[in-house]
Amino acid sequence: MQRIVTILCLLTVCLGLSAQRAKRVRGEYTYHAPENVTLEEAKRTALERAKIQLIADEFGTVIAQTNTTFTENSEEKSAVDFQSFSASDVKGEWIETIGEPKYSISFEQNMLVVKVRVEGRIREITKAKVEFTAKILCNGTEDRFERSDFKDGDELYLSFTSPTDGYLAVYLLDTNRDAYCLLPYQDDTDGKVFVKHGEDYVFFSIKNKPKDEQTPVQEYNMTCEKGMETNFIYIIFSPNAFAKANDAMSTEWAPRALSYSDFQAWLSRCRRHDKDLVVEMREITIRKE
Repeated sequence: MQRIVTILCLLTVCLGLSAQRAKRVRGEYTYHAPENVTLEEAKRTALERAKIQLIADEFGTVIAQTNTTFTENSEEKSAVDFQSFSASDVKGEWIETIGEPKYSISFEQNMLVVKVRVEGRIREITKAKVEFTAKILCNGTEDRFERSDFKDGDELYLSFTSPTDGYLAVYLLDTNRDAYCLLPYQDDTDGKVFVKHGEDYVFFSIKNKPKDEQTPVQEYNMTCEKGMETNFIYIIFSPNAFAKANDAMSTEWAPRALSYSDFQAWLSRCRRHDKDLVVEMREITIRKE
């Protein structure tokens, strides 16, 4: 009897591991962009929606009913209403992109149409992940300064609170496809910052430096060489310690950096080995005065 129980326990563990194994998928999505959307914005939207649709088709969706029903499930696939639907409503996550997405650009009745074909690995979400609160702040350290649009020279801050203890890293991806490590700060070579649950943090601010912080705080001003630039801020958190990215000093005044491809490869490895890792990507714009 004890032997049978042991075998059943092992089978349960194996089934659990199997459910969390990454699956390789490929597919395409066609996006009809509104008039006020640029080509680059349309390409990003098409790619994000392609990923969400592939995850929804494979693992299903979370049905959320408020004023509308977000999804309509059938035996073959999930038809997604993207007007009120996001990546948080699917029962899986995108682990990594394989190769480069393929785009096809056309115009139909004077409307920009972007078709994207993408291949990658996805994983089913089997339990709720940590829901932290992070806000991008402009020219102020209080939450009322939360904004996504910056002007050249504006100050950047990040407020952060987590319900659990864990580790945090923050990277900024610029228009040159370089990924800069904003947190940990330049002199911290650990690759992550430990944060305590329930504590309100404001990063990139000397006056809000935690009492136990030993590393010199870096403050950041957003810069813009063109009329307008789009950057992406990656907020990476896990209750488990994760390996440091292979970033390095580029100049004395700039944060440590690595190429976008190396950053994505590191992030994909972290995701594959840590099912509790949470990654939020925030888009910000910087404009010339």
